[in-house]
Amino acid sequence: MDVNEATFEQEVIERSAEAPVIVDFWADWCGPCHALAPVLDAAVEAREGAVTLVKVDVDANQGLSQRFSVSGIPAVKAFRDGRVVAEFAGALSRTLVDSFLDGVLAPPRLDGLLEQLRSSGELPEVVAALDADLHEEALKLIVEGVPAAGPDERDRLRELAVAVFELLDPEDTLVLTYRRRLAAALY
Repeated sequence: MDVNEATFEQEVIERSAEAPVIVDFWADWCGPCHALAPVLDAAVEAREGAVTLVKVDVDANQGLSQRFSVSGIPAVKAFRDGRVVAEFAGALSRTLVDSFLDGVLAPPRLDGLLEQLRSSGELPEVVAALDADLHEEALKLIVEGVPAAGPDERDRLRELAVAVFELLDPEDTLVLTYRRRLAAALY
């Protein structure tokens, strides 16, 4: 499906709240774009509706190209919950496109980490905060736990914090603040 500046909000941003949307930024004059298109189409089709593919002509939609920092094409960006969660540029092989899509469709890393913590009974306050979507409280508890933790526990706390960061917008002040605090606590 082709989208433009008028339909992008509905067809990509809003739709990505239900399932991932892959946006292929391309141009008719771009040879690598034409090479990637059938590979991307086939890989998305193989996922039987789990992901939607849309195409944006960069020449006709320069505002979208600027908004999403498209500097070279083909540029492919995966949207989930209204934001870019993964991306690549250039014509990739089917194997690499499949790997990209599998990563986009995989459950967030935090889900697996939370299951491990629930099973072990570790960090119950962090688990409770994350279950309540209190990301700041969870990050505060994680960072506060780093100085007293042994090496293995420090690695686990870092991994848990990074998994929380991955759920949030990278430009969110919460992410920026707690990345700095985590780095200071670790190093």
